[in-house]
Amino acid sequence: MREEPRSPGAGPAVIRGRYSHDAIAEEALAFLDRHRGEPFFLYLPFTIPHAELQAPDDAYGPYVENGRSIFPETPFAEDHYGAQAMPHATYAAMVSRLDRDVGRILDKLGALGLDRRTIVLFTSDNGPSVEGGSDPEFFDSNGPFRGVKRDVYEGGIRVPMIAWGPGRIPPGRTSDQVWALWDVLPTLAELAGAKAPAGVDGISMVPSLTARGRQRQHDSLYWEFYEQGSKQAVRMGRWKGVRQPMLTGKVEVYDLQTDPGETRDLAVENPGVAARLARLLDRAHTPSALWRAP
Repeated sequence: MREEPRSPGAGPAVIRGRYSHDAIAEEALAFLDRHRGEPFFLYLPFTIPHAELQAPDDAYGPYVENGRSIFPETPFAEDHYGAQAMPHATYAAMVSRLDRDVGRILDKLGALGLDRRTIVLFTSDNGPSVEGGSDPEFFDSNGPFRGVKRDVYEGGIRVPMIAWGPGRIPPGRTSDQVWALWDVLPTLAELAGAKAPAGVDGISMVPSLTARGRQRQHDSLYWEFYEQGSKQAVRMGRWKGVRQPMLTGKVEVYDLQTDPGETRDLAVENPGVAARLARLLDRAHTPSALWRAP
């Protein structure tokens, strides 16, 4: 059987070069030096932790003793991603590398005297992955939530955000304010004294960040995903609706206030809520010639 050729850049690395995360971190630090005297926006899409699981030798320090992982390990054989003999230790090493360099960036802002004039938002684009040997169950990466990356249950789409801004964002606060990545643009625009573009779905979360003023709320939030047979989700206040496959499946209903782990489908007990969520799922979906639901 003839093996299908891979796309350029796909598959495991064949030549070990500079670790991409290190290159990004160094460029970010240099960027701060270059732009210290002017307003700036720095979007910093770190590549770790992510499949494939790979870390520089000097990142393993606390997680390897005498050449062996301190964790129980199930080696990952090369598949789409490269082989990894110590996936748990490697994942931990990647997270620690990320943590180290976020700290370096915050320290740099302080050293340049920019810390009280800068706001840093730190978050992720999805829940934990199971690819390349990643094992979210071992580190309990999704906490009490159901699902992982590519799921529209909370474990796939609910991620924390850390906001840092000395003198502007009160320290030590936690908030259960619900917002999504499409709210970042309007939020940053308001912080910068600019007007957000018209026609975007996001709303500014400055009142929640600063603990000042009244926070406007979303009527609903919507997600859809076309892989794995397709799926949709909508959140409306305490209620969450999930439909799999999208457009035609049965609507599941969850009360996130009492059941954040989405363990009890309440559609039968709440037919009115289920009907309203179904209407929101129908209205929020925009058909595309490029992505057709099954």
